[in-house]
Amino acid sequence: MASKLTTADGTPASALAFGTMQFGGRADASASRAMYDAALQAGINHFDTANLYTDGQSEQLLGQFVGNSRDKLLIATKAGYTGGAGRQNINDTFDTSRQRLDMDMVDILYLHRFDPDTDLHETMETFANLKAAGKIRYVGLSNFAAWQVVKAIGIAAKFDLGVDILQPMYNLVKRQAEVEILPMCADFGVTCAPYSPLGGGLLTGKYAQGGTGRLSEDDHYAARYGLAWMHDAARGHADLAKELGEDPATLAVAWVAAHETGPTPIVSARSAEQLAPSLAALRYEMTPEVYARMAALSPTPPPATDRIEEQT
Repeated sequence: MASKLTTADGTPASALAFGTMQFGGRADASASRAMYDAALQAGINHFDTANLYTDGQSEQLLGQFVGNSRDKLLIATKAGYTGGAGRQNINDTFDTSRQRLDMDMVDILYLHRFDPDTDLHETMETFANLKAAGKIRYVGLSNFAAWQVVKAIGIAAKFDLGVDILQPMYNLVKRQAEVEILPMCADFGVTCAPYSPLGGGLLTGKYAQGGTGRLSEDDHYAARYGLAWMHDAARGHADLAKELGEDPATLAVAWVAAHETGPTPIVSARSAEQLAPSLAALRYEMTPEVYARMAALSPTPPPATDRIEEQT
């Protein structure tokens, strides 16, 4: 299912999105600008940031780069990772984000994660008010389970509001989204924009060669991708890429994009050079054979029901 989202001037959203988490952090202003330009040149018009990224530098740099191209781009940010999903926190952090971006309107506002302590009626009413005020065009959710998304959809409908896009984690070694999230998005017409298609860099093959990155620098990522079978899968993936004469990153991004539900992977990097193989996935034609060989490298998650005998 191709994304139904468009830019303000009506251009369909690109097949990949670019995530600016590194802007102002591991990527300085110059490197960030080079990546932004490379993404634009590759045809990407969907750019993703968040209120908490790099203490606001990500939003500020992205806003500076966008300039007069505003209506040609789909700009997303997020609120509510800290401070909860209550009305005041969402409004306050989103006001800060719009100031940093220097934008009156942001195309997509995500609730960054589910808040079990706030009534979703308050959250969805807040989003409805922001949309009615012309401050957002689309409603997004991030890091939600499928049941949480469906609950949000039902409550949002009470305010004549829809949920337009979801950000789950999804890659060759993180496949839980295949069980309920991806089918749910397809069934409800929600665009799915998975993050981490490279598995924190694991699927580039660099760690097997002694390279460094998030998995060696960030304890959270090291734990997230710390299982031995994940590293075995990454080595098998690198071997397959070598056999095919492709960069492992290109295959990893293309594999996520090739899921039958048509997700929009969010790619990112620290430099334009590092970003190039991910952008090459836009031109790579994934065959069913290669897709299956890649899928065989990691465990297929069990179905949502224990009645396995009824699964096809």
